[in-house]
Amino acid sequence: MPYEPPTHTVERSLRATTGAKIIAGVDEVGRGAWAGPVSVCAAITGLRRPPDGLTDSKLLTPKRRNELAEVLDGWVTAHALGHASPEEIDDLGMTAALRLAAVRALEALPVRPDAVILDGKHDYLGGPWKVRTVVKGDQSCIAVAAASVLAKVRRDTMMGELVGVHADFAFADNAGYPSPAHRTALEEYGPTAYHRVSWSYMDALPRWRHLKKVRSTPEAAALEAGGQLGFDF
Repeated sequence: MPYEPPTHTVERSLRATTGAKIIAGVDEVGRGAWAGPVSVCAAITGLRRPPDGLTDSKLLTPKRRNELAEVLDGWVTAHALGHASPEEIDDLGMTAALRLAAVRALEALPVRPDAVILDGKHDYLGGPWKVRTVVKGDQSCIAVAAASVLAKVRRDTMMGELVGVHADFAFADNAGYPSPAHRTALEEYGPTAYHRVSWSYMDALPRWRHLKKVRSTPEAAALEAGGQLGFDF
């Protein structure tokens, strides 16, 4: 399906209006999963021409994502990933967990960004960074698209490495997201240490619902209601 390639338009705008010189694109993956961390990548790309085919990771085949990730690893000026664990998601709620993962990613960069382009409509990061939110930024902004691909490939790899420990959950195929095999394994074996046990999917597991944690905030419960259907925002 044809798509418009991402550009440096937002980066140029931030440079012109805020004086920012170092700008990081930030994107997350794993928000809608039942298991595994929520992962955030912060990528700094400068204003160089991007690799061919770069776009939102969800528009790419797994093979093409992996190929691009290899190229991006050496092409970006700098990048870093931050993660919030399932336990942190359960304890803090999704918005706070996203911020925690994003802060970890930004603070792991070798240089501190002057500004951040954040994919989506809501600023879950806040100060002290100057933040510009961009809806579908992973399709329109080069730095965010790069972060999208790097975050997705890294998290998928992490989840795939669990296959030897929890083979029945098919994490190598579903990366912790809802799927028939994942649901069947949950019904049979219950949640693992990698599952978010405050989420409402636990209510559909009669043998295991006693393990459900009370969601820490109403706002987090509302966010998770989309996650149980497998949405990846």
